[in-house]
Amino acid sequence: MDKPVCFIDTGSDGKLRVQQSALQILQQIQQPVVVVAVVGLYRTGKSYLMNRLAGKQSGFALGSTIESKTKGIWMWCVSHPTKAGTTLVLLDTEGLGDVDKGDPKHDTNIFSLAVLLSSTLVYNSRGTIDNKAVMDLQYVTELSECIKVKSSDEDADDSSEFVKFFPSFIWAVRDFTLELKIDGKDATEDEYLEFALKLKHGTSRSVIEYNFPRDCIQKFFPSRKCFTFPFPTAPENMSCLESLNSADISSEFLKVTDHFCQFVFHDSCVKRLKDGYTVTGRVLGHLAKTYVDTISSGAVPCLENAVIAMATIENEAAVKEGLQVYQSGMEKLKDSFPLELKDVSSEHQHLSSTATQAFMKRSFRDTDGKNLKSLEVGNENIIKLFGEYLCQNEQASKKRCEEILSSLSAPMMEKLKQGFYTKPGGYDLFCKDLEDIEKKYNSQANKEVKAEEVLEEFLKQKSVDSNAILQADKKLTEKEKKIKKEKEKAALLEQEIKARDKKQRQLEEKMEAERQSNEERMRQMKEKMDEEMKLQREEAERAMDSKLREQADLLERSFKEKVDRMRQEIEEFKRQNAESNRAGEFAAILENSNRRHEEFMAMMMQQRREQMMAMQQRAVQQMILRSSGECCIS
Repeated sequence: MDKPVCFIDTGSDGKLRVQQSALQILQQIQQPVVVVAVVGLYRTGKSYLMNRLAGKQSGFALGSTIESKTKGIWMWCVSHPTKAGTTLVLLDTEGLGDVDKGDPKHDTNIFSLAVLLSSTLVYNSRGTIDNKAVMDLQYVTELSECIKVKSSDEDADDSSEFVKFFPSFIWAVRDFTLELKIDGKDATEDEYLEFALKLKHGTSRSVIEYNFPRDCIQKFFPSRKCFTFPFPTAPENMSCLESLNSADISSEFLKVTDHFCQFVFHDSCVKRLKDGYTVTGRVLGHLAKTYVDTISSGAVPCLENAVIAMATIENEAAVKEGLQVYQSGMEKLKDSFPLELKDVSSEHQHLSSTATQAFMKRSFRDTDGKNLKSLEVGNENIIKLFGEYLCQNEQASKKRCEEILSSLSAPMMEKLKQGFYTKPGGYDLFCKDLEDIEKKYNSQANKEVKAEEVLEEFLKQKSVDSNAILQADKKLTEKEKKIKKEKEKAALLEQEIKARDKKQRQLEEKMEAERQSNEERMRQMKEKMDEEMKLQREEAERAMDSKLREQADLLERSFKEKVDRMRQEIEEFKRQNAESNRAGEFAAILENSNRRHEEFMAMMMQQRREQMMAMQQRAVQQMILRSSGECCIS
């Protein structure tokens, strides 16, 4: 993108809406995204920082009057300068506290969306981090009412789990003129922030009001960073800041700005959902639509519901993507039909593995394996498509075999028309020509999957001509004719058995291909499950570390009541982490998949048994007929 676009704005009905043009841009981004959102009071220079993160002097509109310049949320997607294969999504939000806004909840909704969509949240303020500055960040105290983690109990306060999903927090203090000292000692910017967020002892109303926003910031945003920016330039130049040369801007301001940008580039993480699922541009667009639609309906955005909705969309798309990968590959292979079965099976296994990889890459929270199952055995699925391509290969093989036989038998057919075989000794001549055709055909079509079946059908058709020629051959006695007739029947039966044997071998090859494909799917599923479990553990460990640090800090400052509460939250986190172990889920999915595979194999074996029984019955019948014929001859 060469410039920002409006991402979320307010419609004529006063409700928030997502711009379709912005969604279309995000739909094209298949890479993971680092999402940096800036919030703060209007006319505090938020947009300038975002332009610098984009590597530009201008882009997001800068306001130099008392009116808020940015409306809604604007978006700028650029290649990440330090993380290859990643897109940096910058969200510049409407200034908070604009006097022209009519809806008192509008600012809270914008702030909540910035929190929900970002992986790094930058809060921009001016002057110092005093009590007024902290109180201006009142929106953080309303998050527990504006965001839910779970949908199970709408009235329950689950804000203690925000730490798992909320972005890292940066407080950017603009036009800072104080010395960084605490109790007369030099302090870092981060120490300055923590000092400003320090809680007071006491239970009076004023102490509770003082502590409440600070407690929320500490609890919701365990990863905190602070940057203090001096004045960028002389007051008379502020209205044209984006067009100033670097020589006209304070070198100290540029130094802090560069430090800020480098920190964001290196320390801002890829946006992730619950269970550690990586967010792409496409997923970010779906999330924004889900959250905005929920807010516009008057409901409270729920992280769990959003993830479930996202999983449904992405898993369905993952199945389609996997099938597309498989089908496009097999369509290319089809251009080379007919092929030996081993070649088709080999490509099927390769494409089935590639399709599963494509599915695994996009899917998430397929905890019961339902979507992977639909990739294998749904209405449109790989096993069904494999069977269809095998049929198409057989049809192509049948056509080629028939063409070969048609070409080889053309001289014999001409002789039949001319009556060449209707003479004494004609039957032996016919059999000799037929034998020559068989030899040449077997040489040319020996690798065709339908070679034996087509030859069987050809010989059956020619048995009519053979019988007529045999009966008309005056050189042979009746006894000789009966013997030759039985030999011909035996030859036909032998060819039928050959055809059935080849079909059986092909069935076994197909079963083996499916067995190997199933093993590969299970291997990939295990890898996916292992990765998801690893991300879950890391997510839980980060949250646990945050709680332990907060608990230690409270212990150091003797906040016993809060320590007890924190201990309860830590125990709850431990319990949830134990329950989230998905080894059992994977075992169940593996068992279901193996059961489906065994059912498929059982069906194939049943077909094999039925074919073998039919062949045996035909062989017995032929033996009875042959025995009867020999009795008559003797």
